[in-house]
Amino acid sequence: MGQRGGPGGREARAARGATGTERAFVRILPLLLLMVGVGYDAATPAEFTAAPLFTAAPLIAAPFYSLLNTVLTGAAATGAVLFLHYGNRVSSHVEAVTEVVTVATVAALAIVINRVVRRGNDRLAIARSISEATQRAVLPAPDPRIGGLDIAARYEAAQADAFIGGDLYAVQDTPHGVRLIVGDVRGKGMGAVAAVAVVIGAFREAAEQEATLEAVAQRLERALAREGTRRDGLDAFEGFTTAVLAEIRHGEGSVRLINRGHPPPLLLRGDGRLCVMSASEPALPLGMGDLGVWPDRADESEFPPGATLLFYTDGLSEARDAAGEFYDPATRLGGRIFPGRGGPHALLAALAGEVRRHTGGAMTDDMALLAVRRPTAGEVGVTGGD
Repeated sequence: MGQRGGPGGREARAARGATGTERAFVRILPLLLLMVGVGYDAATPAEFTAAPLFTAAPLIAAPFYSLLNTVLTGAAATGAVLFLHYGNRVSSHVEAVTEVVTVATVAALAIVINRVVRRGNDRLAIARSISEATQRAVLPAPDPRIGGLDIAARYEAAQADAFIGGDLYAVQDTPHGVRLIVGDVRGKGMGAVAAVAVVIGAFREAAEQEATLEAVAQRLERALAREGTRRDGLDAFEGFTTAVLAEIRHGEGSVRLINRGHPPPLLLRGDGRLCVMSASEPALPLGMGDLGVWPDRADESEFPPGATLLFYTDGLSEARDAAGEFYDPATRLGGRIFPGRGGPHALLAALAGEVRRHTGGAMTDDMALLAVRRPTAGEVGVTGGD
């Protein structure tokens, strides 16, 4: 199944481990402050006070503790101040009363902060669940085997806990062969998600009905043009989608490609040789038909058994390291082999891990990956084909 959202693999677990250690320290910090405050106040003359430590404890507890534990922390801080002043026999002094009132007031404010944070977390959890449900509806994970081909898809979000953006993919078995699209909608947010839904919906309908891949591309062009008239502001004039469309006909060892301003796919042969499948004629992205009209022409290339086609968005090819160097998938994958039916999944997992390492975990754009492998004759014989 496809893998989505958030970091994957060993690097992600390490990052989450570091974050978990920091969070654990912050969670015990209120208790440490109380202990240090009591020790400091008991070990110093009466004119010295640890009130700042007792004041900080409930404030730090508020965003991390439950309501009950926040109340208990505030009560402990207030009680500690009262006890220490009573032990020092200065409970009637104005300074002492002021300290007790200050700590008690801060403890009450911490309770209010705790409730505000909890409500915000609840809203965020709801938003995440809606986002995840939206992705499952708009970008369902493709089956691992479609039309006799091994398929793997992966969506890597640039931000943790984000699930969907403007990147898209779809694979469909049709009477004309297996047809697929990988694309990237300009923009972010719900406007981009709406455009993704339009492109995916139009593609699935056109892939079934249109006799040629060129006609599918023109159908998408018209769908985006209609969408553009309904979008307000800047998107109404500058909305576009880069995309690669592919058609792999049943029983043929070739693939037909139409590239509309998108990064070129890569063909990884079974022996490790790699080919960049650049378009013979550059073309504008989908949705920019008002700038010029020309007929789409598909390029046909060999797609032999044991080879894998890799489609990706610019979140992969434009990922930068600390020195500003781009990640080059063609250079990184040359000479490498990902054999067997699990090859597409292994390829995407390797790419996701390498990009995370290359960027230090600081990806700035979402990344959609799709790998399609043609099984060898022996594998087809073993599995029985589709």
